[in-house]
Amino acid sequence: MLETFFSTYISSTIRFLFLLAPFFVVTMFLALTRGLPATEKASIIRRACISAFVLGLVLFFAGPLLFSAVGITLNSFRIGAGSLLFLTAISLVTSGTRNHATGLPEEDRDDIAVVPLAIPVMIGPATIGAILVYGAELKTAPEVIGGLLGLVSSLFILGVLLRLSGYLEKGLGKTGLNILSKISGLILSAMAAEIVLTGIAGFMAST
Repeated sequence: MLETFFSTYISSTIRFLFLLAPFFVVTMFLALTRGLPATEKASIIRRACISAFVLGLVLFFAGPLLFSAVGITLNSFRIGAGSLLFLTAISLVTSGTRNHATGLPEEDRDDIAVVPLAIPVMIGPATIGAILVYGAELKTAPEVIGGLLGLVSSLFILGVLLRLSGYLEKGLGKTGLNILSKISGLILSAMAAEIVLTGIAGFMAST
C-alpha cells in the first residue's frame, strides 16, 4: 500500500508540475505583475494557487461522472485530451508560450489572480482534459491520495517558483526562461503521446 502511494505521489507530482508548465507561468506572472509591490504579488500568488487547486480538485473527481453523463469512454477522452495537450506542447516548443494564453499580459484587469493567472495560464483547456483523465485512472485509495498530494505538491513548487520569479528573471533572463519553457514542452509532448497511445490501445482492445 505504501509503495503504491509513494509511486503514485511521485509520478503525479511530476506529471502535474509539467502540466502546469511552470516556467511559462513564471514568464506570464512577471509580465502581468510588472511594477506591483511585493506584498500584492505574494497575495496574487496565494490566491492563484488556491484557485488552481480548487479547480484541479473538482476536475480530479469529475472525470467518471462527466464521462458517464456525456456517454463517452475514458479511452476516447484520452485520445481527445492527449491530442489537445500535444497541440499545447507544440506551442511551448515552437514559441515558448501556450497557444491559448498568448497576449494575456496586455489585458487590463483589476484582479489577475483567478483570471487569467489561474485560468487559463495555469490550468488551460489541455490541462483540464489531462487532469480529468489522470483522476479517472486512479482507482484505489492509496492512488487517489497520492494523486491529490501530487497536485498539492506541484502547486506548492509552482508557488515557490513564482515567489522566486524576480531572481529567476535576473539569473536566467527572458531567453533562459523561454528555453526552459520549450524543454517543458518536449516533456509535455511525450506525456501527450503516452495518453493518446494508451487511449488507442485501450479502445482497440475493447472492440
